[in-house]
Parts: sequence; C-alpha cells; structure tokens
Amino acid sequence: MDYITKEGMDLIQKRIRHLAEVERPQVIKRVAVARAQGDLSENAEYKAAKEMQRHIDKELDHLKTRSTHLKVIDPKTIPKDSVRFGALITVKELDSNRTVIYHLVGIDEVNFPEEHMEKVSIASPIGSSMIGKKPGDKVIIKAPMGERIFEILEIK
Repeated sequence: MDYITKEGMDLIQKRIRHLAEVERPQVIKRVAVARAQGDLSENAEYKAAKEMQRHIDKELDHLKTRSTHLKVIDPKTIPKDSVRFGALITVKELDSNRTVIYHLVGIDEVNFPEEHMEKVSIASPIGSSMIGKKPGDKVIIKAPMGERIFEILEIK
C-alpha cells in the first residue's frame, strides 16, 4: 500500500475531473472534425487527435486505478518528533550551506508543485534516508550525482 496526503489525493481527483470533463471532450471534438475531412489514411490531424485521445485515456485509466491503491494519511495526526510521511523538513545542505524545506510525500504527489518547498517522495534517496531522523541529525544521502550531507533543522 502506498500513502498519499489528503491534498495529494484532492489534486489527483481534480486532474481526473479535468481530463474527463475538459480535455477528453475537446480531443473527441478534434477527432470528429478531422474525421470529417475525408481520407483517414493520410490525415495527419486525425492521427494526432487520436494519439492525444489515447494519451488522455491512458492517463485517466492510470490515475483512476492508482487512486484506488492509495491510502490517504493525514500528516497532522503523525507525531513530529522524527521525520515521517507528510512531514515538512527544514534542512541545511552542508556543502552549499543552502537551506531547503522538503515536504515528504508519496510518489504520486511529487509532480504537483508547492510554493516555497520541494516535494520529495518517501521512496527517493533523499526521502528514504531521512525517515526516522530527528532535528540535529546529519543525513548522508547517496544520490546518483554523488554524496550529499544534510543537517535536519526542524520538522513540522
């Protein structure tokens, strides 16, 4: 079972509605208009519209299926004594002395941006390395671009 915040599930449901109620009807109209132009074997507009329809249908199917396999977790109910799912973690990267706020979320939420913070999946090298750590702890993360060292400053 994978976890997601309520806000993340709301965003997925909003995307499903947008695809089903806006994008799919628009592309179906494009298919109909292109089909009316005649010979489909050499109709680039028809082929492009059908490809877009397949893409939208695939994304819709994926999001609907995926949302049934997600467990919504309310981060407010999780203690903030150590890094856990849903936490807002203020860290300092020791090499650059840069301070960053990470929001530790499920893998299905990372593509929905938030202002003033970076979303990090609990399955990512950064997210999985921080689970269970406390303020003051240093975390060494072995990432594809090399080792990074963070100090956990605060957990919200």
